[in-house]
Amino acid sequence: MIARRKLLRMGGAVLAAPALSRFAFGAVPQMTLKLHHFLPAVANAHTKLLVPWTKKIETESDGRIRIEIYPSMQLGGTAPQLYDQAREGMVDIVGTLPSYTPGRFPGIEVFELPFVASRRALTNARAVQEFYEKHLRAEFKDVHPLCVWAHDGGVIHARRPIRTMNDLRDVKLRAPTRLAGEALKALGADAMVMPITLVPEAWMLKSIDGCVVPWEVVPVLKLHDLVKNHSEIPGSPTLYTATFILAMHKRKYDAVPADLKKILDANSGQYAATLAGRMWDEQAVAVEQWVKARGNPITVISGEEIARWRKATEPVVAAWLKDSKAKGVDGDKLLKAAKDLLTKYASA
Repeated sequence: MIARRKLLRMGGAVLAAPALSRFAFGAVPQMTLKLHHFLPAVANAHTKLLVPWTKKIETESDGRIRIEIYPSMQLGGTAPQLYDQAREGMVDIVGTLPSYTPGRFPGIEVFELPFVASRRALTNARAVQEFYEKHLRAEFKDVHPLCVWAHDGGVIHARRPIRTMNDLRDVKLRAPTRLAGEALKALGADAMVMPITLVPEAWMLKSIDGCVVPWEVVPVLKLHDLVKNHSEIPGSPTLYTATFILAMHKRKYDAVPADLKKILDANSGQYAATLAGRMWDEQAVAVEQWVKARGNPITVISGEEIARWRKATEPVVAAWLKDSKAKGVDGDKLLKAAKDLLTKYASA
């Protein structure tokens, strides 16, 4: 675990000036919050989600709240340590994936089961946020979640075309979550779970033959150059999604003055989840069209083949339900609640 003193020392040294100079307000900030995440500054989640979100909060508070964003783990540590950085107060806010610490947050995993989530990020994001509000407050009690969400359906990007389960046999694919990894193994692939930031290096070392990520991530990883084959899973439910959390140190949130807390709250919850969902959906369309225009072949898995995939991955769901029961969690109830919310927001 990173020492608090070392973390704060690094925070003052690494790109503090650019973060401070993003916005010019006449008012002196009443509070400055550090937001730490693992994605590079060119990632869409940074430029099109987090930056506009922080700017809106700063504008609405007349500059009394200032949020400095530190991408690419600039304040030290690794992506799996981000949640604990917020929990312990090493930083004020983090953006991370609960799945980076497998097994620690079993409830939210229900959305990461194969063929549960929607292909649309907006549906997933709204459903996950309400699911948290109704079922997961205890799971994330050590922090103050500003928002939880999930992206759109993932795409298979590989060295060779993937059209059937047979094509997946022994293909080394990076998986984003524990359950996505289990689903890929059930389909015959050799799945390796790793943070998205390690994909380019793993590819260059030939440790992987491809990865499953949403379209949104393709440009920042330069996947359009690394691989020439992309396979989509059409319709809903989709093969997988990954969940995210924007978490704030609990005591820091509690110390926010009431009038500023009102502004922070108004930009949290379903409002922020909607922003996230729309961003992922918009980028999915834009990036797919861009990749197609470059001439990279995009395969759409057939409905008949998808039925085979769903059947093959049923044991992954069964194993999760069995494991949940062993932990004293009613997995059947959570799965039904998740599906009900996905249905609710599919038509919203």
